[in-house]
Amino acid sequence: MNKAQLVEAVAEQLGGRKAAAEAVDAVLDTMVRAVVAGDRVSVTGFGTFEKVERSARFARNPQTGEKVKVKKTSVPRFRPGQGFKDLVSGSKKLPKEGPSVKKAPKGSLTPGKAGTTAAVKRAATKRAATAAAAAPAKKAAAKKTTATAAKKTTAAKKATAVKKATTTKAAATKTTAAKKATAVKKTTAAAPAAKKTTAAKKATAAKKTAPAKKTTTRKTTTRKSTAK
Repeated sequence: MNKAQLVEAVAEQLGGRKAAAEAVDAVLDTMVRAVVAGDRVSVTGFGTFEKVERSARFARNPQTGEKVKVKKTSVPRFRPGQGFKDLVSGSKKLPKEGPSVKKAPKGSLTPGKAGTTAAVKRAATKRAATAAAAAPAKKAAAKKTTATAAKKTTAAKKATAVKKATTTKAAATKTTAAKKATAVKKTTAAAPAAKKTTAAKKATAAKKTAPAKKTTTRKTTTRKSTAK
């Protein structure tokens, strides 16, 4: 059984998975903090959790067989209670319903000599201090995230503005070029027409002028004949 399965099993008795998860986490956290602080956690019928000091010693590496020096250290130790031992060995039957571990007798739930209550208070104090220390860091991280998002938004807006300006300039350049090309085409097309019109006008003028000259010549000849 892992922790998730333990929570599910507790939830069946408490009637809610959230409450069961909070209960399991609270119990485990309190026990761990008490043992780390050097206190002994004893649960009647279940067992005792305590911190044990191990002096420096020599050990052997199981893979190479080499002799290795181990430093002084502290380890947690659990000693099962008699009721737990009896249930596991089979000398006592596990009840089908109800708690498998007998409830503690009245008056036995007072703080013991190990000062378990003090350990719980210290754990609560440490939690509060940790939360207070983490608050400024969270605020700073939130500010950094906001500033980074603002910078990215500003950069995106600038890039969009530059793209729009470039697109507008390109469109204006294309329009101007198109207008110039149209004007050149119109001028080029109008030039031959103007030349044709001028040539036609000259031809018409020449035709009109030619008869006039002939008439003048005839009149002059007549005048000369009369004089003779």
